[in-house]
Amino acid sequence: MIDSKGYRANVGIILSNDEGRLFWGRRKGQEAWQFPQGGIQARESARAAMYRELAEETGLQPGHVEVMGCTRDWLRYELPARYIRRRSRPVCIGQKQRWFMLRLVGDESCVDLGASDRPEFDDWCWVDYWHPPTDVIFFKQAVYREALRELAPLLFPEYAPAAGSRG
Repeated sequence: MIDSKGYRANVGIILSNDEGRLFWGRRKGQEAWQFPQGGIQARESARAAMYRELAEETGLQPGHVEVMGCTRDWLRYELPARYIRRRSRPVCIGQKQRWFMLRLVGDESCVDLGASDRPEFDDWCWVDYWHPPTDVIFFKQAVYREALRELAPLLFPEYAPAAGSRG
């Protein structure tokens, strides 16, 4: 679903373990790493898309995770000109994403990167919380920082704004 401004509706998934480390997936056949993410289909809620993408990309089912929260609003990034498919209609200039923070409550052995007919990832690992924005492709770095900053208090209470302060 691409909106009137050219942004494709998408979900991003930040999956943590009990130590506050994050799932980091390597895109199949590439040296590019990212969080699980994917498009929201017509008549699909963001939460339903998140569960579908989680299952497709990691093999994890709803019972394997706890939803801790999500971003208040859409976070957007624009694609560099060389990635825009000008012949597609409508033209997609970027993504607008609703980010979800999940905690793995099942065993990590439940992760199955081959659960889908077309796997997104061929390897994964746990990384420090603030690592992803330094390692993801350049045009996603700002949105990763923004999502992590907003959702950090869900894992780390010390990041919660002080009472009466403005975010």
